[in-house]
Amino acid sequence: MSRALITGITGQDGSYLAELLLHRGYEVHGLIRRASTFNTQRLEHIYQDPHVEDTRLFLHYGDLADAGRLTNLVYEIQPDEIYNLGAQSHVRVSFDMPEYTGDVTGLGVARLLEAVRRSGIKTRYYQASSSELFGAAPPPQSESTPFMPQSPYAAAKLYAYWMTTNYRNAYNLFAVNGILFNHESPRRGETFVTRKITRAVARIRKGLQKKLYLGNLEARRDWGFAPEYVECMTLLLQHDTPEDVVIGTGESRSVREFVEESFSYAGLDWREHVEIDPRYFRPTEVDHLLADASKARRLLGWEPRVTFRELVRIMVDCDLAALGETPPGAGVHALRKKGFGWTANRITPG
Repeated sequence: MSRALITGITGQDGSYLAELLLHRGYEVHGLIRRASTFNTQRLEHIYQDPHVEDTRLFLHYGDLADAGRLTNLVYEIQPDEIYNLGAQSHVRVSFDMPEYTGDVTGLGVARLLEAVRRSGIKTRYYQASSSELFGAAPPPQSESTPFMPQSPYAAAKLYAYWMTTNYRNAYNLFAVNGILFNHESPRRGETFVTRKITRAVARIRKGLQKKLYLGNLEARRDWGFAPEYVECMTLLLQHDTPEDVVIGTGESRSVREFVEESFSYAGLDWREHVEIDPRYFRPTEVDHLLADASKARRLLGWEPRVTFRELVRIMVDCDLAALGETPPGAGVHALRKKGFGWTANRITPG
C-alpha cells in the first residue's frame, strides 16, 4: 500500500487529492493546524475513525512553521509521496501579512525539504507552485517564461520554487514543481473571488443579500477545475523523472466574464448587484495570466476536460443547492458527463 503525506489537506486541493488517493488504495496522512473550531469540513465525507480497523486516513496536528514537528512526522510516517499544498495562499491578504506569508509559504518549504533530507527516506516530493510567479510577465506563460512576482505571496512561492529545484539538484531528491494556474471548485474558500461571486449569486437569488463588492474586474485569469489539477499532481510524481510543469487550460477570461456568466446562469442581471470597492484592488496587480501547458500535454498526456462555462455552472449549482434552492442543474450534469465518477456525487459547498 502506497503512503502519502499531504500538507494543506483541509483545503480545496488537499481534500480532492485525499479523496483521489484513497480511491486508488493509498494510506493518506494529512497535516492540520490546531484550532479551537473544527476546520475539517471538506473532509467529513471521507473521514475515518482511526480506531476502526482498515482505516486509511490519518490526520496529524502540525504546522509548516514548526521544523521539529515536520521532521518527526516525516520520519514516523515515512511516506512514499509528499504533497506540499499548505500555505498562506490568499494573494491580497499577503500584502497585509507579508512576514507570515513568507514564513509559512516560503520558509515552510525549506523546513519540509530539510525534514526529508535529514530523515534519509526515499520519497517523491510535490511542491504546489503558482502562476502568480509569472506576475507581470506577458502571456502566454510557460516553463521558460521569466518569473516577475507582484505580491508577497508570489515572492514566497518563488523562494519555494527555487528551494525545491535546489534540493533536487543538490541532494538528488525526486522533487517537482507543479506551476498551477487558477483552479476552482465548489470547495474553493469563500474569500477567493470566484467563490465569492458564485456564493453571492446564490444568496442574492435567495434574497439574503443585495450587493456584491469586488475589485478589479478586468484582471484576466486561466481558470480550470480543481479535481482535474490534483490528478495532474499525481501524474507528476508517477513520472519517471522529476519535471517542473505548467498546468492550465490555455484559455483566459476576465473577472468581469466570470461575473457575467455566474449571474446570467442564475437568471440575474449582474449590473444591478455588483459594485466596485477600491479596498479589493491589489497594490501591484497581475493583469493577464494564460498558461502554455504544451509540456503537460506532451509529457503527461494531460488535457483539461471541464470548460470555463461548465466550471462556473458547477459552482453556482452547488452554492444554490447549499441554500436549499433548486439549481438549474447544467453544471453538475456536465460534471457527471465528463466522467468524474470519484467526485461527481461528493461535490459539496465549502
